[in-house]
Amino acid sequence: MKRSEENVAAVDGDANIGNQAIQPRSMKMKQAEFIALSACTMMLTALGIDIMLPAFGELRQHFGLSPASTAPAQVISFFFMGQVVQIIFGALSDRFGRLPILRVGFPLYIIGGIAAAISPSLELMFAARFVAGIGASAVFTTTIAGVRDRFVGDRMAHTMSLILTIFLFTPVFAPFLGIAILSVASWQAVFLTPPLFAVIVFLWSLRLEESLSREQRTAFNWASIASSVRSVIGNRTFLRYTGITTALFAALSSYVASSEHIVGNIYGRPQLFAWIFASIGLLMSLCALTNSRLSSKYGARRTLRWLLIIYTVAGGLLLLFTLVFGDPPPIVLFFIAVALMMAINLAIEPNSSALALEPMGTMAGMASAIYGTCFFFIGATLGSIISYFMVNGVFPLVLSLFVAGVTGLVLVFGDAKPLKK
Repeated sequence: MKRSEENVAAVDGDANIGNQAIQPRSMKMKQAEFIALSACTMMLTALGIDIMLPAFGELRQHFGLSPASTAPAQVISFFFMGQVVQIIFGALSDRFGRLPILRVGFPLYIIGGIAAAISPSLELMFAARFVAGIGASAVFTTTIAGVRDRFVGDRMAHTMSLILTIFLFTPVFAPFLGIAILSVASWQAVFLTPPLFAVIVFLWSLRLEESLSREQRTAFNWASIASSVRSVIGNRTFLRYTGITTALFAALSSYVASSEHIVGNIYGRPQLFAWIFASIGLLMSLCALTNSRLSSKYGARRTLRWLLIIYTVAGGLLLLFTLVFGDPPPIVLFFIAVALMMAINLAIEPNSSALALEPMGTMAGMASAIYGTCFFFIGATLGSIISYFMVNGVFPLVLSLFVAGVTGLVLVFGDAKPLKK
């Protein structure tokens, strides 16, 4: 019992330090630059998705697919599925530090992106996108772990919201950038843009300092890894909030992968795609910024509960209107509801990630890896299944949005801890 109390005290001590300021060893890079760099590294994932969506029409023509084919959505799904190796990267980053793994991730992302652009078949493109996703997973894992090394709790939720606010401007400009490139070049040039941006961010990241001291690093062996995995997945708080993110990401990934098909084929308004996608991205960014203030004022858990309530109510109303008006529902009604839920989704993620990782302490690398694997790989796999059934209507997506909200509510209200005042 005494050892347990000591461990709790140690975690609380770490949390207090993290809630006050960035640790001294990271002070050579100022906080503003650290947040900007973290946002750009995470932006690689969004850019590797959003800029390509306008090119799906040319992709169908290039590979001889039917205009209504949903196959291009797998370009997004395989990229997300590459996140499955996050557990390995998490263990390696806990043993060797964050920077070595970050610097492995960039080349994989760049090579995979270039290979996808020059692939002679869809199958090889999917494989290349999987490799690029592996690289993105290394970058994502080490970025989240690096933030956790410096901040915890509500301060981490606040910092992650600032990072996501910058990061979420990608869906605003990326579709227009993709269209602009297509007006003067081919879809291959669109696919080559993310790896080019990755080269720039890679060079910038050389300024970043290691955030995990040698004293905090864990041994790298199967027994140690198994012990870390058991400790992480045995934590009910971690599982609870990871489950929330995973459920919501399944619906989000399905929407992102199928958005071009929904606007262009189901609703027959391809000229509106970039505007709709960018508008929703802007709302998502503003909602993430608002969340940074809400989580600081009311706490991550209280904010998360209210966001999930609003999300589920919106999902329930959209489901009701779809049943009443038919599938698909009116385009304005559908995208207003989707915009609201996608924005809330991105406000929920920093809160749920902060709450999931808060009790992890020095196991932040492994915890971040398992967290990312669950919501990226499992969520994207479920999202791919949803997209597969979304051929002539949007009912599969509408139903999944509502189910994700209900699942999140059950999980968050099952947490019996008292809310912070």
